[in-house]
Amino acid sequence: MKSIRATLTVAGTALALAVPLVGATSAPAFAASRDGVCNSGEFCYYYNSNEAGSVSDFTGSLGDYGTTQPTCYEFKGSGAGQGVCIKNNAASVWNRTGKTVRVYFNSGYAGASQDFAPGAKGNLNATLKNNNASHQFLGSSGGGSQSPTNDFDHRSRGFAANNCTAFAAYRIASRLGVPSFSNSWGGTTWGNAGTWDDAARRVGVTVNTTPTVGAIAVNDVHKVGHVAYVNAVHSDGSFDVEEYNWNNPLAYGTRTHVHVSNAQADFQWMLHF
Repeated sequence: MKSIRATLTVAGTALALAVPLVGATSAPAFAASRDGVCNSGEFCYYYNSNEAGSVSDFTGSLGDYGTTQPTCYEFKGSGAGQGVCIKNNAASVWNRTGKTVRVYFNSGYAGASQDFAPGAKGNLNATLKNNNASHQFLGSSGGGSQSPTNDFDHRSRGFAANNCTAFAAYRIASRLGVPSFSNSWGGTTWGNAGTWDDAARRVGVTVNTTPTVGAIAVNDVHKVGHVAYVNAVHSDGSFDVEEYNWNNPLAYGTRTHVHVSNAQADFQWMLHF
């Protein structure tokens, strides 16, 4: 359950920062720049809407803010909210970096999300206001990539454990807005990877040959098929994927500059949830 926003303003000097990881002893790599002022090159949360109240500033992605002092990332600037943990307590942002920044509903870069382009100011939407749990710096100015990370929770969701289908199902559930996705989602059986494009058509998921970040790539010509998560698209039309059980048996892996083609090492379809 998401924690409830604090209703009292914490006054005075913000508490000392500590890394929100059990057993960690060193300060975060960008701690020196976290001074409660939204400087150029930083992504900043505000306690109130319309860029008002105390500020919490960052120069990189963060998957877990922590929930209690002294082990949480807090609002550091002066004003309303100073000293309050930022998780589930931010109302607006200012992106002063050169990259698109994605704010997520859940920790670990998961759940519903909202993107802020370089230079953008704005309020978090109705889903994410006071429900912010992680943020991720995407690719260059266009935001055309996501950093690869092995965040798999190893739940099978009705598929073979630690196979490509289980990993793709996790990404659909955690990043693509379908938290209930499983082998029976939509009232149909998704089955082996090579049948996923057919299952997608049956339930109305868009199927085409256009790679986009967040698409599920389907290979239906290699043995029982293969599925992967697209995390970057390049100007030449090639793309990068994250996957399980391809080059690394029953384990995480990545590939770069693969294509849509009939080759067994490429993919034939893109599913857009």
